[in-house]
Amino acid sequence: MADNSWAERVSNETVTNASSELALEADFQYSLFTAVYSVVFVLGLIENVLALYFLCCRAKHVSHSCVYMMNLALVDTLFVFVLPFKIHYHLNRNNWIFGDMACRITGTLYYINIYLSIAFFTCICIDRYTAVLHPFTYIRIKLIHYLVVVAVLWVVALSVIVSLILGGPLHNRGVRNTTACFENFGKHSWTYRMAPYNILALVFGFVIPFSIILIFYPLIAKRISQIKHSVRKRKALSTIYIILVICTLCFLPYHLTHLLHFLMRIQVIQNEVFTNLVYKMRRVTLALVSLNCCLNPLLYYFTSSSKRWHLNFKLRFRSKSVYTICDQKFGELSWGYKLHQRCGNKKPGDGIN
Repeated sequence: MADNSWAERVSNETVTNASSELALEADFQYSLFTAVYSVVFVLGLIENVLALYFLCCRAKHVSHSCVYMMNLALVDTLFVFVLPFKIHYHLNRNNWIFGDMACRITGTLYYINIYLSIAFFTCICIDRYTAVLHPFTYIRIKLIHYLVVVAVLWVVALSVIVSLILGGPLHNRGVRNTTACFENFGKHSWTYRMAPYNILALVFGFVIPFSIILIFYPLIAKRISQIKHSVRKRKALSTIYIILVICTLCFLPYHLTHLLHFLMRIQVIQNEVFTNLVYKMRRVTLALVSLNCCLNPLLYYFTSSSKRWHLNFKLRFRSKSVYTICDQKFGELSWGYKLHQRCGNKKPGDGIN
């Protein structure tokens, strides 16, 4: 009875809210989301499956910090499998047909990807900071410490997923008699049910991690810049730049507009023109935030100095070589013999010294 009354209250609330949503329509969103999510699905699936393959199967001398990379690739792969449902949803003008449970699961996985990605970025940042500025402390860190951090993050994420899935319906009446999924909540839902999740996500999921990244990475870059020119220096700086670009392009615009959107939903912001602008901006930033799934593999590439990130598709023409047993280094080619062979100066007895 309690669940039925709650569902009826939400249904009545969203019906009255649907009339206000009419003023918040953004017709460009349907083609925008369909196009962006389709590209992200294709590229993200290929890139992250390959990343998992190379990190788990082809990697040699894997560092402990690669645990974060593997889990980041895993999160992105899970996110990719959500996108076909989102593509169908937006292609049909925000009409959800897959049922309430599918809405809860896909919706929570969509947002969990955002905050777990930021969390693993922060872990990578702290790991690099410790390695560069506190090397003696870093060498005492063991694999078990990384596994504990990863386990804690996944437990927190799964607890949020379970609480959202079991907390009640997340699909409701949209505009034009459509069924909205994970949006178009009324004021009551935003104020009482969704507010704690949004506040915790903004503070602990973005403000604190992003502050750590903004403080630590300049310190790391300053220390690395003092090192003489080397390949490793370029790779380290490239890693920093890639993470900063991903955070600035994907996560920062989304969270700024999401904060405004949250204030709009609880009616702290009531200006009609500004409200409509915020709604449209949030559509764009939701598309941008999904691009992190395609950009993260660049991070795997630049942080892997000893891994083979290329497939051996090239045809190699091997020259015939003779190796001697008395060269200074085993396996070193006897260049003297090869030179004699090319010049036609081979004599009986030559070849093995």
